[in-house]
Amino acid sequence: MDSLDLNKDTQTAGAEELEKRAEQLETPQTELSENATPAEATEPVAKPKEPLRTKEELVAELRSLINQQVEEIKEQVESLKQTFYKIYNAEQAANKQIFLEKGGLPEDYTPVIDEAEQTFKQLLAEYKKRKAEENARLEREKEQNLLQKQHILEQMRVLIDNNSDISANLQEFKQLQQKWKEIGAVPAPQSTGLWKQYNLYQEQFYDLVKINNELREYDFRKNLEAKTALCEAAEKLGEMPNVVEAFRELQKLHDEWKTIGPVARELRDEIWARFQAASAVINKKHQEYFQTLHQAEDENLQKKTALCEKLESIDYNALTSFKLWEEKSEEVMAIQAEWRTIGFAPYKVNKQIYSRYRELCDEFFNRKAAFYKEVKNELAQNLEKKRSLCAQAEALKESTDWKETTDKLIALQKEWKTIGPVAKKYSDDVWKRFLSACDYFFDRKKQEAPNTVAQEQQNLSLKKDLIARMEQFEHCGTVEESVAAIRAMINEFNAIGFVPFKEKDKIYKQFREAVDKQFDALNVDKTLRKLDTFRSNLQDMQTKGENKLLDERRKLLRVYDNLKAEIAISENNIGFFSAKSKKSENMLKEMERKINSLKEELRLIETKIGLIDEKL
Repeated sequence: MDSLDLNKDTQTAGAEELEKRAEQLETPQTELSENATPAEATEPVAKPKEPLRTKEELVAELRSLINQQVEEIKEQVESLKQTFYKIYNAEQAANKQIFLEKGGLPEDYTPVIDEAEQTFKQLLAEYKKRKAEENARLEREKEQNLLQKQHILEQMRVLIDNNSDISANLQEFKQLQQKWKEIGAVPAPQSTGLWKQYNLYQEQFYDLVKINNELREYDFRKNLEAKTALCEAAEKLGEMPNVVEAFRELQKLHDEWKTIGPVARELRDEIWARFQAASAVINKKHQEYFQTLHQAEDENLQKKTALCEKLESIDYNALTSFKLWEEKSEEVMAIQAEWRTIGFAPYKVNKQIYSRYRELCDEFFNRKAAFYKEVKNELAQNLEKKRSLCAQAEALKESTDWKETTDKLIALQKEWKTIGPVAKKYSDDVWKRFLSACDYFFDRKKQEAPNTVAQEQQNLSLKKDLIARMEQFEHCGTVEESVAAIRAMINEFNAIGFVPFKEKDKIYKQFREAVDKQFDALNVDKTLRKLDTFRSNLQDMQTKGENKLLDERRKLLRVYDNLKAEIAISENNIGFFSAKSKKSENMLKEMERKINSLKEELRLIETKIGLIDEKL
């Protein structure tokens, strides 16, 4: 019996999977190819270059094909689609590059609407509609074919059951065979069972036919020759390097085998075993091929997952400079280059892993763009601040109030240092402008240096004499009288002008040590000492004008507010402690000591503010 053991459903499913994998293999492995939209299709690998054509020509060619038979134009339409979107994507990329070169931002770019692409999409939609209609028509035709073949089988069964004169029915049976061959394909699920039943009826009929042996042997011999040729063809397929193509050809041979009648009974098992053995070789190679392919896809998934994890591990908080961003950008681009060298992941997760990778890349470059934009704004703000300092320095450079102007310019220089960088193209100019104004004033000041130096030396001598007097001071009368005398000498010290710069800190330290020594001897409270020092400084600030006093008052108010807030927090925190252990008790005492110290400091600040208010 010439019955096929090969399951038709399995063959059909294998062929469908084969077509999917073949389409993947024919698609170049680029980032755009992993999206399913037509606008992102790319040129197939290893396809020979075609003459350059315009989009309009491709649209016209597609329009000329659109009304032809779907099966006849399938490959041409696919080729036109890939060529068209290669040109379209290149144009879109060029438009975007021009936009970026003109100073545009990537997130602001809007793709140019292409009328040719819109028309091409409409034609493709029409083709897909016709293709779907054609597929539906073929399915309906297969159902009709099924009914016709079932009817033929029923007629064959009747001829076999009515075996009174099989020879008389031979011609009718052959006509039924011819009709069977002329009928097209049937739905895949019924194909195998239908063919087995047909083959069984053929065998049963020929077993019953009582015709002369020559005719019977002739038919058997012709069928044997045809099936032997199919065996040889199947055996040659085992030598083909392209396993996928060999499997496709094998399916055609199996379809042809089904249309050939039986051979001599003693040869049926032998010829079928030969054909089945040749088929098994192809099937095994086909199975091994996809096992290898699946293994490679699993490895690709692992590689791509590792690259995604690298992107996810980026610490954006650590990227605080242009240099760090550029270094990290090189790493990301290296990851992208490596990604492009990796093949497809398994079909079920290929789109998901690509989406994960694409989102991570987009996040990196979006954050980079935001950082650059923020830094650009910061550089602009810094430039405005430095230009403001330049204007202030230029307004002071003609001043002859050497002491006050020197202090102001020094303050401006200190403020300059606190401002961050500006854009490189402005950096030198704005610095030269500021430095020029400062140098202009200090050069003028140097012209007065001879008189200034002499005055500073005289002031130094006066302060040294005063330090000697303070060190030799003897207490007289009450403590209050002695403190008043010390304060008078402090005021006298503050009233003396500038000393040489290199002696300033040294002479002040000597005087401060002499004063502290006298206060220690009188057991004067440290708070009172601070107030004495502040009163002395207050007199100096008063000589510089009311604005200096107001600035000091604002500064003290900020300190006052901060102290009050810190006291409130500490008093709140202390409520959470319970002295249940020695360690907790020690911590509680330490916090109470801190609160008392803060309150004492607060009272001192209140007193200083009161002193300023008296002056104002």
